[in-house]
Amino acid sequence: MAIIFYDIPCTLPNNSWSPNTLKTRYTLNFKGIPYETVWVEYPDIEPLCKKLGIPPTSKKEDGNEHYTLPAIHDPSTGAYLSDSILIAEYLEKTYPDTPQVFPHHTIALQATFAEAFWDSIGIARDFIIPAAYTRLNPRSQEYFRRTKSFGKSIEDRTPKGEDAIAKWEQFRGGLGRVDKWYAKSDGKGAFLMGETLSWETLSSPPSSSG
Repeated sequence: MAIIFYDIPCTLPNNSWSPNTLKTRYTLNFKGIPYETVWVEYPDIEPLCKKLGIPPTSKKEDGNEHYTLPAIHDPSTGAYLSDSILIAEYLEKTYPDTPQVFPHHTIALQATFAEAFWDSIGIARDFIIPAAYTRLNPRSQEYFRRTKSFGKSIEDRTPKGEDAIAKWEQFRGGLGRVDKWYAKSDGKGAFLMGETLSWETLSSPPSSSG
């Protein structure tokens, strides 16, 4: 039976765009595991997760549970999961005969790299969030504007002028640090693990840039 994969739609039909949900979509594709996509608008994520028993991924600032996508339901086992890396771990264990995203027991290394990667280029979110808003359907746009502007309008969140130049240079500097990590492979393959594609590629740009 095909896995049910919950993703966030945009204005282009059947087009996945979210860097977070793409991690799971790419993992499923890489492993060759059949799945069906269920598109869920932003304001419907929490009600759906609560209805199906999909666990929250974190806490909000007010202490309430925070529900996010990606999420999956595996009819073969009855499992409901959220959080891309937990989903990847589950798929690795449940479907061991598929290509491995954490080869040679490298999950700790892969998770650490992913965190360091996003720490290095985190300033990119100042550009990504306003750009993502323009891709959303009206119901999700309203939710996005209400919950993800962090005290500013979406328009005010968009870097402009000297601020944009400075933040873009900071972003370029972060990419430079990441480039040095990849250079350690001495040209033996395009991936962090040389010629072996793994979670680090599936969970980071350009693969998850939308």
